[in-house]
Amino acid sequence: MAATVLLSTAYFPPARYFTLIAGAGNVQIEKWENYHKQTYRNRCTILGANGPLDLVVPVLRGSFHKTPVRDIEIDSSRRWRELHLRGIMSAYATSPYFEFYYDILREVIAGDFRFLLDLNYTALKAVLDAIGIDVAVSFTGEFTGEGMAEADYRYTLTPKKPEGANMDIGVSYTQVFSDRYGFVPGLSIIDLLLNNGPETKALLLRSPA
Repeated sequence: MAATVLLSTAYFPPARYFTLIAGAGNVQIEKWENYHKQTYRNRCTILGANGPLDLVVPVLRGSFHKTPVRDIEIDSSRRWRELHLRGIMSAYATSPYFEFYYDILREVIAGDFRFLLDLNYTALKAVLDAIGIDVAVSFTGEFTGEGMAEADYRYTLTPKKPEGANMDIGVSYTQVFSDRYGFVPGLSIIDLLLNNGPETKALLLRSPA
């Protein structure tokens, strides 16, 4: 068990993110880095009828060039909330535990958040509570350079290099569209939770990753 795991902020990130949390004594979320585009900081991937689908939280244009992630604002003029909820419902309405957890997801996504960091923190805490993982989560007090801290996963869990991040948690399960696509690894925790419900924690702890 790692004493402290250092992670980037993320929007309903992959199950791999949660295997790291499940094995940690406590978790620190990076608050002082500059924002990185096209990462899990503002997107997640679910599995729909037409294959993997990215759900992206739009941020205000001009706010992400060398801007600290804590200052990144959500572009609430866009209809992203409606699109995300519709996408989740379309993809998972027939999943075994949709009715048990959808309202938790809906409450987070429909929330009136100004900053991305606040949305992601609320999502993280809601998912941890739903899974039953009790771990201390806090924000970093200052920026630490890459490679300077143990158990630093801020820049390894990224859709830009999924093979390097080992996004396959080593545990498979039945997904809604398994008959079409087989097992698809690296999806949002939403997929694991809605398909496995109370067994989600056990699957995360069983992962050799």
